[in-house]
Amino acid sequence: MKIRKNDTVLVIAGKDRGKKGKVRKALPRNDKLIVEGVNMIKRHSRARGAARQAGIIELEAPLDISNVMLICNKCNKPARVGSHFLGDGRKARICRSCHEVID
Repeated sequence: MKIRKNDTVLVIAGKDRGKKGKVRKALPRNDKLIVEGVNMIKRHSRARGAARQAGIIELEAPLDISNVMLICNKCNKPARVGSHFLGDGRKARICRSCHEVID
């Protein structure tokens, strides 16, 4: 998976197209991401004593990874992600448009 937790992404498909957000959680087994403030759903919940109040709760649902693009920190544009081996042998993610290291 080329997108990780705490990356800033742009949604390119779906009802929230054009929104930007930070990746809250990555789910690599399902190729899905949970992005802050994107793909909000409503769930009805029952009260569980004093711990949780009853009502309608809004929370983020997972998005497919194919519906988002990583925003490069250097060029500040949505970019495809590639990988490259650095001089010391480590593998790093790179921006395909400006060729800068993302990590």
